[in-house]
Amino acid sequence: MASIGLTIPAIALASIWPEGPLVLGLDPTQIVLLAVTGVAGMLTVVPGRATRLQAELHLVLLAAFLFLAVSP
Repeated sequence: MASIGLTIPAIALASIWPEGPLVLGLDPTQIVLLAVTGVAGMLTVVPGRATRLQAELHLVLLAAFLFLAVSP
């Protein structure tokens, strides 16, 4: 997660200088999972407290990512 969290902003900043589109190398399914994980993270972790149900949501998102990474 930290790798993606640091790489995407770095690529976004680096894409300002050269001409051409920003390519993350993610499939559409992975982009949707990244967006859903980001939204879930903002809604659960940013307020300061996460409940057990919210933690389970993050584990379900991780399981979905691992499942789709193994058998797309």
